[in-house]
Amino acid sequence: MERVWVPGGPLDVGLLLHPHRRGAGDPAFRATRDGAVWRTCRTPEGPGTLRVSVRAGAVHAQAWGPGARWLLEALPGMLGADDDLSGFSVRHAVLQDVARKHAGPLIGRTGRVMEALVPAVLEQKVVAREAWRAWKWLLYRYGEPAPGPAPDGMRVVPEAAVWREVPTWHWHKAGAEMVRARTIATAAWHADKLEAAATSEELDRLLRALPGVGVWTSAEVRQRVFGDPDAISVGDYHLAKLVGYALTGEKTDDAGMLRLLEPYKGHRHRASVLVWLTGLRPPARGPRAPVRDYRTI
Repeated sequence: MERVWVPGGPLDVGLLLHPHRRGAGDPAFRATRDGAVWRTCRTPEGPGTLRVSVRAGAVHAQAWGPGARWLLEALPGMLGADDDLSGFSVRHAVLQDVARKHAGPLIGRTGRVMEALVPAVLEQKVVAREAWRAWKWLLYRYGEPAPGPAPDGMRVVPEAAVWREVPTWHWHKAGAEMVRARTIATAAWHADKLEAAATSEELDRLLRALPGVGVWTSAEVRQRVFGDPDAISVGDYHLAKLVGYALTGEKTDDAGMLRLLEPYKGHRHRASVLVWLTGLRPPARGPRAPVRDYRTI
């Protein structure tokens, strides 16, 4: 199935879909040399593969699998068509150029909870490479091949019932310890209720009622599921330092970040995306956090 959608202005498809990429080897995401972005998704109608590209200002999309129709209908929302920029204005000079260049930036929404929640839990309190390694292993082991002519190796995230049945030794092989494994399995038992959440606020309440899901994980999920422009990732290992350095020249902590972003209330996540887009990073000092590996224990 195919769809051509003409947005109201220029779009950076790669930037809008980038939050769904979990490392360069993500089996559910691929950017190809022809400029296209491929994504897989387990839609309410079943698995699907989506290919998105831009030509002459129009978004060209193709989709395969039982979820193809759903993916094409959801496409504008994924690319920020439902985003509301009202009330947002840049308050720091350092952010003005990137705000103009990226027209906002817009934030897309997928409407799919488990595909955002599982990798977010895997990323809890570990370096990204460790989490992405586990995500890749689990998708190759339990995901199904992507429908259609997807690039080699692409997989569709498993159904919730599959996450509930992953044995202990496979979590171990993936490199995820049992705390994160239990959190994912518990969430999978409540997947229907989570997927049915109508608002970001409702989803936040449901997520944070689950053992092992806190403020950071909920924000990371709601950013992707609902495109929540205010779901700031408090507790992130890097974000507060980046925000402090970009806006003041000095690193700060979560409390300091929230004070700095107070003028953006309602759009604090959007402001943090602008900070990331500036490319401003504090000087690296000291050793990097190690990538742990439970698989040899």
